[in-house]
Formats: sequence, structure tokens, C-alpha cells
Amino acid sequence: MKTALITGASRGIGRAVATALARDGYRLIINCSKSGDELYSLRDALTASFHTDVLADVGDVSDHSYVSELFTRADERFGGIDVVVNNAGISHIGLLSDMDIEEWDRIIGVNLTSVFSTCKLAIPHMVSQQSGKIINISSVWGNVGASCEVAYSACKGGMNAFTRALAKELAPSNIQVNAIACGAIDTGMNACFSEEERLALAEEIPAGRFGTPEEVAALVTSLCHAGSYLTGQVITLDGGWI
Repeated sequence: MKTALITGASRGIGRAVATALARDGYRLIINCSKSGDELYSLRDALTASFHTDVLADVGDVSDHSYVSELFTRADERFGGIDVVVNNAGISHIGLLSDMDIEEWDRIIGVNLTSVFSTCKLAIPHMVSQQSGKIINISSVWGNVGASCEVAYSACKGGMNAFTRALAKELAPSNIQVNAIACGAIDTGMNACFSEEERLALAEEIPAGRFGTPEEVAALVTSLCHAGSYLTGQVITLDGGWI
């Protein structure tokens, strides 16, 4: 039985991914930074529904020492992590000129440094097994950039380049690294939009609607089962928007 780590799993895309992988028979490590009640409720629901072993842990993935401790607990319980889904992320909307250095450091830490930490710590076990999947949840703004979301766009652009480079590094060890560049997905991150703004945005999308967390989760599951020749890709999931 394989084990998957999902960061930012208490709600939205992360919650849907955890549910899909539990249904698929994975043991899980699920993490979030603040919403402990939601995370533990998810753990209990997945354990009851799918009879799988779930380690739930609350902590800040921008902190490398915390991630290291989480991996130690995961190794003790499961013997290693076979799949990493880097989903934890925060947004910042506003002019770059109004952003302070603490806000910059925070978004880089959560959205990008966490990816370094989880990958660095997952690689030794994956190399020893000569198998593994790393799936990074990115954004279309990492492909094209968004006004008033410069820091977020930079994080996701960095994630995309990280994905392509690490895939080349790990391909000889039969470890695949891919990313999903999400468009407008119906999650709490888009709660800042009014209903009128949501309708206007949906009209810009050829599919005519927002995507669902479950659609992202289905693609994650597909990548977990994909052949070893599929690596280093940033797959856009946006209803034809960008």
C-alpha cells in the first residue's frame, strides 16, 4: 500500500485530493496550517469511509524544521512517502508597491519554499524505491502572470520552473514530477469575488463555469497512475480560459 502526503488538505482542492486518494487505497498524511478541526474531521471521515490509515498534522509548511518533523513522523508510521501533492498555498491581491517585505516573505514561504522542503525530504525514500510521484498544484497565473497578483504569480511561475527542472533531475530514478496549472476553481480562495464578479469571470471562460476541486483531484489521481514517460509537464486545467 502506498502513502501520499497532501499539504493544505483541510478544504478545497486539498480536501478533494485527499478524498480521491483515500478512495484509491492510499494511506495519507494530511496537513494544514490553521484549520485543525476541519482537518481532524476529514481524517475521521476518510478513516471511517475508506478504512485507511490517516495521519493528520497541523503546522506551517513554510517552516523547514516543521516539515522535517512531519516527515520523521510519517517515516515512523508508514516507512516513507510515495506521492507528494504540494497543494498548500495563499494568495495576495494588491499592488506590488503596497506590499511589504513580510507579506512577500510569507507568500514565498508557503507557496514555494514548502515545495523545496517536501521534495528534498521525499526524494531519498523515492530514490531508494526507484519510484515516486511529485504533483505540484500551480496556477495559470504562473504561466502568464496576473496584475495585482505579482507575488502569487512569481510563486507559481517558480513552481512551474521547479517542476520542469526537478523532473529532469529525477527521471533517471523513475520519479515523475508534474504540475497542474489551475484556472478558476470554485474554492475559498475565490471567496473575495462578489456574485456579479463570479458571473462575469465565468463568462470569460469558454467552458462557461468555474472548475471544481473534484476535477483537480481526478487529474491528480490520473497523474499518480500515469506512466513514467509523463514527467516535467505543467498541465493547464482551466476550461479553455487562458
